[in-house]
Amino acid sequence: MFLAAVAWIAVGTGCRQAARSPAGPPPAAEVSVTPAIQRDVPVMGEWVATLEGFLNAEIRPYVSGYVIRQDYREGGFVHKDDVLFEIDPRPFEAALDLARGQLAQAHGQLAQAQGQLAQATAQLELAQINVKRDTPLAAARAIAQSQLDSETQAEKTAEAAIATSKAAIVTAEASIQTAEAAVKTAELNLGYTEVRSLLDGIAGIAEVQIGNLVSPSTALTTVSQVDPIRAYFPITEQEYLKVTGLSSSGGGRDWMKDSSATELKLVLADGTVYAHSGKVYFTDREVDPKTATMRVVATFPNPGNMLRPGQFGRVRAVKETLRGAVLIPQRAVSEVQGRHLVAVVGPDNRVSVRNVEVGQRMDALWVVESGLRPGELVITEGTVKVADGAVVVPKAEPAPGASLPAKGI
Repeated sequence: MFLAAVAWIAVGTGCRQAARSPAGPPPAAEVSVTPAIQRDVPVMGEWVATLEGFLNAEIRPYVSGYVIRQDYREGGFVHKDDVLFEIDPRPFEAALDLARGQLAQAHGQLAQAQGQLAQATAQLELAQINVKRDTPLAAARAIAQSQLDSETQAEKTAEAAIATSKAAIVTAEASIQTAEAAVKTAELNLGYTEVRSLLDGIAGIAEVQIGNLVSPSTALTTVSQVDPIRAYFPITEQEYLKVTGLSSSGGGRDWMKDSSATELKLVLADGTVYAHSGKVYFTDREVDPKTATMRVVATFPNPGNMLRPGQFGRVRAVKETLRGAVLIPQRAVSEVQGRHLVAVVGPDNRVSVRNVEVGQRMDALWVVESGLRPGELVITEGTVKVADGAVVVPKAEPAPGASLPAKGI
């Protein structure tokens, strides 16, 4: 582009010298021109993303013991409640048998106490009948007072036996509840010897081998739900203001309020654009003061589980829209010593070389922020043939709007 601009100057100088020569002015150069267009331009953002499972369950045992079997294929798909590992169940089977024996014993104690209560109740009823019958007889001296005293003592003994039996029943019932709880605990512990998956997903590499002693603090493996899969990527505070519509420049869209309409594309490590579009799931609660960025979480469909946790990629999305932007082809712009020059053909077919301010690039187009109005004709081919003020023969080209992406992705 620098050489092209130098050529403009050289050709312009040559033309002025030719104009002074007796041969007369050179013929007008033929150039290709296209009009500057005006339209709303979606501004793309691209961020480095890390993929993570939608859910990640670290599998740990509930009980301690020796691993005797691995029941899943590492890296394979497992369903919720599938058995992944088995721990030696024999100590837990013995504990369950003991708990069941204690429960049976407690039921036997209850039955014995209930039998003693029934016997004591019968004895009390008999003693009460005897006391009631013999009390007037003893008062009339028809029977000995000692007989009545014995019957009264028998009544008190029966009452005490009833109280003792009731206490024994309460104790036996408490023992039954304790034994039932012990049985349930033993059954749970025995069931926990089969370590099961907590969700549907991809099971990772086993962290233990058969024969290892494990405990509840031992990580056995990890199961990740990867369909859909999450993508974590950071955005700057300025970008956050734009995508939530809070920026004073306007043109943004609130990713959270309009997440379904915010189409995200994922570019994989090899440059391939992932076939399925994603959407914003949520944004973090705060801006990290160390990096001045906020983490955004997106989700992407993952049929076939092609994407895996730990992969890297780049997320693309429209972060704002430039309203009424002026666009021209990039080949119409020459850069010379930090300046951007454009050759504009006026209504009289005369060339005007202008210094313009350029902004966002959109594929083969360039946004012109100042120095050019919509509809003005810019030279796209033949700039080396002309100089400022030269008359040209313009040859129209189609407007460049067809190269703009519909959604900016």
